[in-house]
Amino acid sequence: MRQNLRVRVGAVVLALATLAAIVFAWLNFLQRSRYDLVDDGVAWSDGLAGVEAWKVAADSPASAAGIHSGDILLAINDVAVPRAAVVANRLYRAGLWTQLRYKLSRNGEEFETRLITTPPHKPITVENYLRVVGLLYLFIGLFIFARRWNAPRAVHFYVFCLVSFVVCSFHFSGKLDTFDLEVYWSGVVAGLFAPALLLHFALVFPERPETSRKSLTKFAGVYLPPLALLAIHILVALNAGGFVPTTRSRVELDQLELGFLGFYFLAAGLIFNLSYRRSRSGVLRQQLKWLTGGTLAGSLPFTLLYIVPYIFDAATLPWMQFSALSLVLIPLCFGYAIIRYRLMDVDIIFKRGLAYTAATAAVAAVYFGLVALIAQIFHEQTTGSVGGMIAIVVAAFLFQPFREGIQARLDRFFYRDRLDYRRTLIEFGRTLTNEVRLEPMLGSVMDRVSQTLLVDRLAIFVEDAQNPGDLRLARSMGVRLSERLDLSFLKSAQPELANNTIFFESSRSVPDVADSVRRTIEQLDLNYFIPCRIRERTVAFLGLGKTVDGDFLSSDDVELVQTIAGYLAIALDNSQLYTSLEQKAFEVARLKDFSENIVESLNVGVLAVDLYGTVEAWNSRMEQLFQVSRNDAVGQPLAGLLPVELVQEISSRGDAEQVTGIYKQRLQHQGRSMVVNVSITPLVSKAGERIGRLLLFDDVTQRERMEEQMSQTEKLTSLGLLAAGVAHEVNTPLAVISNYIQMLAKQMPEGDPRQSIIEKIVKQTFRASEIVNNLLNFSRTGPSALADVDVNRVVEETLSLVAHPLKTSQIQVVKHLTGGLPAVRGSANKLQQVFLNLFLNARDAMPTGGILEVRTGAHNGSVEIEVADTGNGIPRDHIHKIFDPFFTTKPGGRGTGLGLSVSYGIIKEHAGKIDVRSAPGRGTSFHVEFPAVRNAVHA
Repeated sequence: MRQNLRVRVGAVVLALATLAAIVFAWLNFLQRSRYDLVDDGVAWSDGLAGVEAWKVAADSPASAAGIHSGDILLAINDVAVPRAAVVANRLYRAGLWTQLRYKLSRNGEEFETRLITTPPHKPITVENYLRVVGLLYLFIGLFIFARRWNAPRAVHFYVFCLVSFVVCSFHFSGKLDTFDLEVYWSGVVAGLFAPALLLHFALVFPERPETSRKSLTKFAGVYLPPLALLAIHILVALNAGGFVPTTRSRVELDQLELGFLGFYFLAAGLIFNLSYRRSRSGVLRQQLKWLTGGTLAGSLPFTLLYIVPYIFDAATLPWMQFSALSLVLIPLCFGYAIIRYRLMDVDIIFKRGLAYTAATAAVAAVYFGLVALIAQIFHEQTTGSVGGMIAIVVAAFLFQPFREGIQARLDRFFYRDRLDYRRTLIEFGRTLTNEVRLEPMLGSVMDRVSQTLLVDRLAIFVEDAQNPGDLRLARSMGVRLSERLDLSFLKSAQPELANNTIFFESSRSVPDVADSVRRTIEQLDLNYFIPCRIRERTVAFLGLGKTVDGDFLSSDDVELVQTIAGYLAIALDNSQLYTSLEQKAFEVARLKDFSENIVESLNVGVLAVDLYGTVEAWNSRMEQLFQVSRNDAVGQPLAGLLPVELVQEISSRGDAEQVTGIYKQRLQHQGRSMVVNVSITPLVSKAGERIGRLLLFDDVTQRERMEEQMSQTEKLTSLGLLAAGVAHEVNTPLAVISNYIQMLAKQMPEGDPRQSIIEKIVKQTFRASEIVNNLLNFSRTGPSALADVDVNRVVEETLSLVAHPLKTSQIQVVKHLTGGLPAVRGSANKLQQVFLNLFLNARDAMPTGGILEVRTGAHNGSVEIEVADTGNGIPRDHIHKIFDPFFTTKPGGRGTGLGLSVSYGIIKEHAGKIDVRSAPGRGTSFHVEFPAVRNAVHA
């Protein structure tokens, strides 16, 4: 009952102490970050001559004001300073960023100087780092105490971690209020008793029987020195017992207490080492080994890089304060000793910490060496920015190689004989994991086995894919073959495989085997055949001979090879699976590419949707038809990609179980007109289930236009035949009228007033006959014979054909036909068709009337014709399209879009050129040019 009460009270006390420590640490962190002291950069001390400048900080206000160590302070702002403690009081009253006048004496000469007070430099980075280390101490202590609170010395270890947390997390701010004084004295007490707790732990671990007197002696020997130091500290603070509270005394106390901490830590490590050497228990020796290594590795860097330079007032660099990083190794190793984790886990933690510590020390040595070398070469101070930067960069690059080299040597030191086997297994694991192809993997395995075991004859036998159940030689090293192998002795049912190894002491004296097997064993000259098994199935055999020295393998070697054989079996099985999957993937990819190539090569759009109308497939023809890329279409609803009327038509056929179609659906999509045929068929799976729909889109816009053109051509042909018949019928009465009117004219006397009327009738009769003959010529079909053509004549005949429609459209024709034009080689009928198209287009461009101007001329061996109108003109974005087939801007039913296209072809057929110039609202001008016929030159 009393024991339980003690445990409960102790637990409550520890919980309250932990909570108080955490709260105080947080409040101290806030106060430390917000409160600034007033500083002049001088450590003043009371000397025989007065208040003396003991140390002057570099780059401080005092340094800038010219104050040196040894100067005597007489007054501040003309107020005398009798003691060093008065300086801090005067600075506090003056406040930050205040200019003060210092009156000083140097070598008996008085002088004055001015300085501005500033806040002192705060080592925030180091303090925050120490707070992180303190949190690590607290976390490890809490973790271990929660896991094994009833273990021997668990409470002792937790108290040590809690006190270490206080040491690392409590930092005096200088505010001098009650809380700040509590933080200060808590840090002093913790700093004195943390090393004592560690040394006490070293003396009592492991548990050993001893007398109470001896235990009391140890306790007194451990805790009396820190109690004495604490008493001195209190006397100095109280200015009692002959101790004076000066800056020098405070620094000397810090040096003494830090030296005490380093000494106790190292002493604890040496005691752990002594206990390790005396211990007979294997487990205990392992525990003490890690305690020794952790304590020494944690305390040595901090002692050598920080405590020793601080005690002897040696120059220290800022980064040396980070040597406290190694202190975290102590609770890690202690945690293992108490909870007894698996040894390997702590091996790794300890050795990595040791490697990083050693690497840090090596890099520090390189850094200082480089700084000294640069200073020697360039005759600069070691604090120079360029030299320091070069040294830091070089040291940073060297850290990783140093750490890896130290890690490798630590591995060899700790594992010794097991290192090669351990490394071999690790390398095999990496090799077999990184390689899935059979041949490279087998080659790598053989190389590593040969290098590890010094074996020069190796062979790997795998299952023959062509003869399942039989083995074949997959790869060998140092084996010479002269005849076919009989590997029947490697059957899984062999009794020798009970030990996972077939062993032949001599390959030339193998009893109780067939002759073919004996010859095979002699050829191979291998002594060990180890099966590679996975899931109770042998997938291969690994054969090995003797070492290069002629020795058999040791039992450890055979055990290692058996382990490797297990790895190899898994790798072979994975390789076979990978090869099979690779072949299947290749076939699937090939079929997929073939199918996609078929779909992409189709001249129809292919679209697949699921049952919810989401697009699953969209080929390149669909991209061309609807101007939507495959990436933008796949996964989108069909309604957002196609015109609304087409989607409605498709949706209306959604439930159809047979193939349906949409014939000649006219669409307006993104400013384009098109006519499409759509075929809709259900999309079913291999199981016959309907999974969507397949839609085929065939653009029949060109086909429909061709059909319309063919229909129009047939109409024009019929019209031409009708016109020819009419012309023949009209010519007969015209000839009769002409003959009779001429006979009547001859019977009239001269001077008869009716003579002028008769002449007009004759003239109009001839004109009607000429029109009919031109119509007959234009309607004639058949091959056009090339001949020399008079362009002016063709233009006149064409204008006569369109004279009536031009007149009814109120269009005035202005002709400027140059006489004596050279002939053009070509077809008069085809040229007439060109001019007819140009004249009719000009008429259509002037619906309210206008002027049609026709010019002809000759220039540089060419005959030029210009047809200009005063019509609406052609928009700029249509200029480059007017010669395209089926392009027209005329309303439906008034044009086919083939007139200018056919004219362009005729002009090119006659080696001519056509050019157009137009401006909207200002008319259009077509310029046609043909090469003139060159007359032969006679001698």
